[in-house]
Amino acid sequence: MKYFSLEKGLILTLIFSMMSVLSVAQTMGNIKGKIIEQSTKQPMIGVTVQLDNTQKGAITDSDGTFLIENVPVGSYALTISFIGFQTKKVTDVIVSGNKTYYSEFELLDEVGELGEVTVQAFKGENNPVTPVSSFSYSREEIFRNAGSQGDIMRALAVLPGVVSAGAQFSAIAARGQGTQDNVYMVDDMPMFNLSHLEAEGIASGFNDPNGGRFSIFAPRVVDNVQFQNGGFDATFGRKSSSYLGLGIKEGNKESSSFSAQAELLGVTLIYDGPLSNKTSLFTSARYQNFAGVANLTGISNMGTITLSDFLVKTTTEINGKNKLSFIAMYNPESPSRSIDDIDPGTNVNDDNSAGLTLWDHRGSNALIGLNLRTLTSTSSFWKNVLYFRVSTVDNTFGYYTPSLAPDGEILDPEFGYHEDELRTIQNNQQEFGYRSIYTKNYENLTLTAGLDAIAINLDYERNLARVDTLYTFRSTDVRPDPSQYYQILDPARYNASFENTAFNGSAYVSLSWNVTNRLTLNPGLRYDYTGFAEQHTISPRLSGSLTLGDRQSINFATGIYYQDVAYSNIAAQSFGDVIKNERTIQNILGYKMQFSGDLKFVAEAWHKQFDDLIVQPNRIEGYLTNDGTGHAYGADFSLIKRLSKKYYGQVSYSYMQSVRDDNDGLGEYDFTFNIPHVFSVLGSYKPNDKWVLSAKFRYSTGRPIDDYIVHENVFNDLSMLRYSQELTSRNGRLLDDFVSFDIRADYNIRMKRSDLTVFLDITDIQNTFNVNFEQFIPLSGQVSRSGLGMFPTFGVKIEL
Repeated sequence: MKYFSLEKGLILTLIFSMMSVLSVAQTMGNIKGKIIEQSTKQPMIGVTVQLDNTQKGAITDSDGTFLIENVPVGSYALTISFIGFQTKKVTDVIVSGNKTYYSEFELLDEVGELGEVTVQAFKGENNPVTPVSSFSYSREEIFRNAGSQGDIMRALAVLPGVVSAGAQFSAIAARGQGTQDNVYMVDDMPMFNLSHLEAEGIASGFNDPNGGRFSIFAPRVVDNVQFQNGGFDATFGRKSSSYLGLGIKEGNKESSSFSAQAELLGVTLIYDGPLSNKTSLFTSARYQNFAGVANLTGISNMGTITLSDFLVKTTTEINGKNKLSFIAMYNPESPSRSIDDIDPGTNVNDDNSAGLTLWDHRGSNALIGLNLRTLTSTSSFWKNVLYFRVSTVDNTFGYYTPSLAPDGEILDPEFGYHEDELRTIQNNQQEFGYRSIYTKNYENLTLTAGLDAIAINLDYERNLARVDTLYTFRSTDVRPDPSQYYQILDPARYNASFENTAFNGSAYVSLSWNVTNRLTLNPGLRYDYTGFAEQHTISPRLSGSLTLGDRQSINFATGIYYQDVAYSNIAAQSFGDVIKNERTIQNILGYKMQFSGDLKFVAEAWHKQFDDLIVQPNRIEGYLTNDGTGHAYGADFSLIKRLSKKYYGQVSYSYMQSVRDDNDGLGEYDFTFNIPHVFSVLGSYKPNDKWVLSAKFRYSTGRPIDDYIVHENVFNDLSMLRYSQELTSRNGRLLDDFVSFDIRADYNIRMKRSDLTVFLDITDIQNTFNVNFEQFIPLSGQVSRSGLGMFPTFGVKIEL
């Protein structure tokens, strides 16, 4: 027994000795990267790269690459500088033992006469091509955005002029328009929905204006974000409100890493590393189930909500002139609510009771694409993008009529009537697209010209199983008898079937002209052909910037923007009904003060005129027209401190008015996202390498919602007692103001072979119930409010 103990002791001593040696070997890492010029994509020679607060640094070689060796394990910031270019600050460069941090960075030309200010180049900002409404987020800033749970769409909701339905919704609406009006690009490929759980058909058969609930991107998948709140150039079109460009992280060419995150919401796995000496791989997989959050916050009867996100991206340096990226995404979701999810004792009038609706949803989005960038000369490059996008929706909606106590409490869900398949919607889309964009840089002029070609196939079917009774209706809806306080929906007026293919084509040219050292003009022209609308459109645009001394500039933009009809609306029309594209005329005038390289103040006033807006004459039918008009105007103010040291933050206020007129004789009304006052404050502080603390406060005026009156016993039969809701004024009243205070804390433990992070992220820590919409209950005549209070998540992340 003594021999065994001695042997075990010797073995343990040997193991600990080997670990000690390995620990010493693992305390150092390297930083490597490549610097290229933003306007030409050419590698830059002689660029200085300094590791802040150390004596270490490097100079780029003839390939634009640099290497800083033997850096102690930890978190660092890089300062990248070159004469004639904006200084770039890169924060939270994480060095792990025996690994090499690798990334590519772009440098922008100096901005006009801002010579006395060392302007730090954050992606997309301080770029003469995007002089107005331009904001960006780095990967680290997205991660630090309190209350967002790493969701990029929730992080964007604090930008000036941007709003969302809030609470459980994440889709954004910009400057008086809707959640479906934004240009979304992922690695230069167009996407039309970046959120899960957009409830098509949950109300009366049409898309929910609130948008989706959760982003399709797992935390730390998006490497950089570029957002323009209007005024974007002719390169982008087919949507009219804002531009959001997302860059997916490229794999590390030098070292591999694996991370796993387990939290209340689910599990995320990420691999990042080289595949070969020319190809890198970045891949992620996420599964989310909201049962844990529902149980913790006391939300009952919401059903089952699960979703997944899978992503693969490879990047290959074919040679010195050609770089090829491949991306594949698959995002399935399967929420459902059946009679088995309804608990006895639930009061149908309570908040978040989910009403009397049952549903079963099966949906997914998928994208496969190639992006080839070719350096055609020392002053030009050519980008070719090929992609295939698929979207499927298979929704079934039912209804149940439980036995209720006088106060609205469900006695027994099984004791009553329920119907699982009253309405069904199938919406399948396939899109094959090609984009070719050429950029040429001259001495005082940059030319961008391109072509887009898209083939779209739509397969849509909407069915009502039987004649249905609707207990919510507008005062203006046609009824056979004015004393009939309900509507009868016949399948002949609801059902629709559509299968067709169409072609969309676009051509565009855009210039960025440095007229003088102080004045830059960006004229552009875009042509679009829309196959389903059989419509040709021309969109002239102009933006510019005038510097006023060393720190200030005046910026402006104006132009025409056309928006394609949503595919689901096209498919829901009767044969021969053609809907035109909506038109928006935008005007923006702004002022910017650059206090320092990472601190700026921006004020912008804007106006929009809407024509040919799509309206729905009868809210229960799919028939649509282009009879709508409207206008919106407002002003945004923001003070933004970018992440360059240990902290970053933002204070913003927005004022907006958005009014529509369906030209149906009822006059103007406030648009759904007419939110006059929006205020937000966010901040993040990193006192040391262990802690990151973040907080965010948001306030906004309540959204408009229809006013109504309630009719009792509409069948004049107490044995079949039903109430109905007559909508008397379109958006005639307001929901309660939105208020949320969010916090996040991350504690990081750096080990020799791995990093361990424990985190807590809480949305609405004060637990204010923020209402998103209301549901009328025909059995009780009451309204159940749907919304969300506190929404927490916590977990642990380990990186190897």
